[in-house]
Amino acid sequence: MIEQFKPIVTKRLVLRPFTARDEEDMLEFESREDVARYLFNEPRTREDNARELAARQTKTALRKQGDTLIPAIELDGKVIGYTVLSWLSEQNRQGEFGYVLHPDFGGQGYATEAGIEMLRLGFEEMRLYRIIGRCDARNTGSARVMERIGMRKEAHFVGNEIFKGEWGEELVYAMLESEWKQSPWA
Repeated sequence: MIEQFKPIVTKRLVLRPFTARDEEDMLEFESREDVARYLFNEPRTREDNARELAARQTKTALRKQGDTLIPAIELDGKVIGYTVLSWLSEQNRQGEFGYVLHPDFGGQGYATEAGIEMLRLGFEEMRLYRIIGRCDARNTGSARVMERIGMRKEAHFVGNEIFKGEWGEELVYAMLESEWKQSPWA
């Protein structure tokens, strides 16, 4: 259980709760078609972005099954994305993590750096047994991040749901607590 998320400082990033001052930074990437392409939402308007920011400001704890934590990813004072950790099952100690990064900051290891910290939080603080990550099968960058942090590809679902008007494909990655303990980041 995490009563209140405390900022995490990595070598280059700060993972912290969203605040009202993040609205313009968030809109900068949330309004982009290339960001929304693999997400369930469409590019956000200013109004949509404001509503989503208000919702994210409440996602600062993991107190019970079903809760989701959404920290901002900050680089040198600018929010360049966010990461997610959801508590899927208390009984089975299961979680799911994800991330979205401004495309202008892709390919520099920021998603990997933030992802490692979400796994650390899940395994070391939440004592989860298993954490999954999912992405659209066309999102090769996201798949590479999950592979880079040591997650195993467990499934490739073909035609599993209608996504933005067409049948989509989904990749599912996972890591067990025992695998985390053997990773270079534990």
